Amino acid sequence: MKKITKTNAARLLDAADIQYELIPYEVDESDLGAQHIADQLGENIDQVFKTLILEGDKTGHLVCVIPGAEEVDLKKAAKVSGNKKVDLIPMKELLPTTGYIRGGCSPVGMKKPFPTYFDETCILYDYIYVSAGVRGLQFKIDPQALVDFVGAETVDLIA
Repeated sequence: MKKITKTNAARLLDAADIQYELIPYEVDESDLGAQHIADQLGENIDQVFKTLILEGDKTGHLVCVIPGAEEVDLKKAAKVSGNKKVDLIPMKELLPTTGYIRGGCSPVGMKKPFPTYFDETCILYDYIYVSAGVRGLQFKIDPQALVDFVGAETVDLIA
């Protein structure tokens, strides 16, 4: 068993005394999707959340964290964030904006804080999975603790 290296996101949770588990999984560069992660972990896809970065026409960047099998409803995301229109940011802007790469984008520890919205279904579970900040590592964490820590709102976000 190889040693799991703590990510910056994990250190932030440690500093805030938030309980979590770091769960490694095998990365498949050709399939960075949440279903692959859920299959690797032997977990329900509805508990594996993906972190999406959007840009609003009024407020700038925002973060939406939704169940892995779902699509974000751009109209709902715009409405809850005070925008008329939002779109996913181009992939090339992900790293400079957040400090994370595709498949390793965590709602914890971005370069700067952005308004963050979790789909309301997250609180139906005792725990959810989100990226720990690198490909191949997930946080298994209490959703309410995570929502509170990142200062997020829980709202209806899925199409």
